[in-house]
Amino acid sequence: MGEKTVFSAGEKAPNTATYIEIGEKNHVMGVKDPLQITLSAGDEFPNTSNHNRKWSKKERN
Repeated sequence: MGEKTVFSAGEKAPNTATYIEIGEKNHVMGVKDPLQITLSAGDEFPNTSNHNRKWSKKERN
C-alpha cells in the first residue's frame, strides 16, 4: 500500500517537507496564491485558507 499524499488540517506530517495547498480536484491549478508551509515529521497540519482545500507535499523543481 502506498503512502498517503493528501492531508487535512489536524493530521500529522509523515515526513519533513514543504507542503502546499491543493484545490478540490487534488491539484494546485486554479488555487491563487496557495499557502506553503514547511513541517517536520510529526508536526500537525494547520487550517487551510478554504475549508475545501487540503495539503499535499510540494514537488521539487
